[in-house]
Amino acid sequence: MIWVTWRQFRTQLWAAGGVLLVASVFMLISGNQLHTAYASALATCPNGDCSAVSQLPGEYDLPFYLGTGLVLLAPALIGAFWGAPLIARELEAGTHRLIWNQSITRTRWLVFKLLFVGLAAVATAGLLSLLVSWFAGPIDRINNDRFIPMLFAARGIVPLGYAAFAVALGTCAGLLIRRSVPAMAATLAVFAAVQFLMPMVIRPHLESPVRNDVALTVATLNSASMIGFTGQSANAPFVVALSAPGAWTLSGAEPVKSASGQTFTMADMPCAQATDDASHFDCLAKSDLHVAVAYQPANRYWDFQWYETALFLALTAGLAGFTTWWLRRRLT
Repeated sequence: MIWVTWRQFRTQLWAAGGVLLVASVFMLISGNQLHTAYASALATCPNGDCSAVSQLPGEYDLPFYLGTGLVLLAPALIGAFWGAPLIARELEAGTHRLIWNQSITRTRWLVFKLLFVGLAAVATAGLLSLLVSWFAGPIDRINNDRFIPMLFAARGIVPLGYAAFAVALGTCAGLLIRRSVPAMAATLAVFAAVQFLMPMVIRPHLESPVRNDVALTVATLNSASMIGFTGQSANAPFVVALSAPGAWTLSGAEPVKSASGQTFTMADMPCAQATDDASHFDCLAKSDLHVAVAYQPANRYWDFQWYETALFLALTAGLAGFTTWWLRRRLT
């Protein structure tokens, strides 16, 4: 089984090894330069000049986005090119009749194949994630936005769960569709849909968010991503969008409340005569206003990494179990 499986997947494994080698050389060279530049830029910060630090993300945006994109694409491509043909290729060629009439059972054949390909996929995705996470470490610390969906999915341990899920998904698609190319297309489509739904629908509910009523001070107003009214009428609510550094902010532009709990509107605005933002913010800060904020704190990052990885591993186990049952009971 080991020799046969190796011969069937050696092309894919050699291709993955080549990509890993090229990516490693590129990331190690760029990463050493980035880490050296980051250490040098930090040395200037005690003197009050941190402009060199803030410029680093722009200087290394090409390797940053290339590495991130590679980690995001790897599980999908592995599922399509490794998982989908695993059974579909045998069914298309008719070789399944010979294989499953040997001494080895269908279940044992499938379990061995899934373990071999799945472990290779997890190892590949894990090495890519480790490499890119090390390279992008300084930029991630500067931006302090690890919860952004694109970055969250390309860092830490979640790529391992994605890779295992993609292999199981592709294998199941190949078994049900029985043709390699349509199964590859279906795997890519379903995996892309899951990756879109995960941060939009599921991830926000993996843990209850923290909800705070934040006072509008000059500091919070200056850090707001959006300030304004929802319309031009006198009853248009005054809304503010706030975010916490490093946190995942779930709330958007929320209505501002007065000290009595009433929604603050354009008609209530006491600062219409302010001549600039500074005086306008100072006036608002003295009006005892508050806005609701819902967010996931930065210190929950690894909790979410583990939750999501466990969820995808559970999906992997479910798909593998269904595929095994279908292969044994339904496929003839």
